[in-house]
Amino acid sequence: FLLTARAENFLWGKPDIDDTIRRLQAFSKAGADVLYARGLPNIEAIRTVCSSVDKPVNVVMGLRGKSYSAEELHAAGVKRISVGGSFARAALGALVRAAREVKDHGTFGYASDAIPDAEASAYMEENQRQ
Repeated sequence: FLLTARAENFLWGKPDIDDTIRRLQAFSKAGADVLYARGLPNIEAIRTVCSSVDKPVNVVMGLRGKSYSAEELHAAGVKRISVGGSFARAALGALVRAAREVKDHGTFGYASDAIPDAEASAYMEENQRQ
């Protein structure tokens, strides 16, 4: 297992990049394997954190706000990207939009975005083999 240490200054109203870095460096010295500073405001801050610590840095994508590609994050020094619960929320959002379409308009256009049953079944079979 990997021990991930989080510095959440930017989430708790303390947008101090230097303090965030000091905390992450202290976590690294204490034995953390991965460092995580949630809520960094932009790619420059992400780059600064990555270049200031000696362990892999994790960021979360798929939340509201500015989003960066995996390529942009890699170029900034990010070694690990997590998505939190955003995949589940995206799926729930699609379900709610589909239900609203049927309820409000009586149409079924949402089905054009659905994956075919055979593809869904293949994913399930693949998971059972692994």
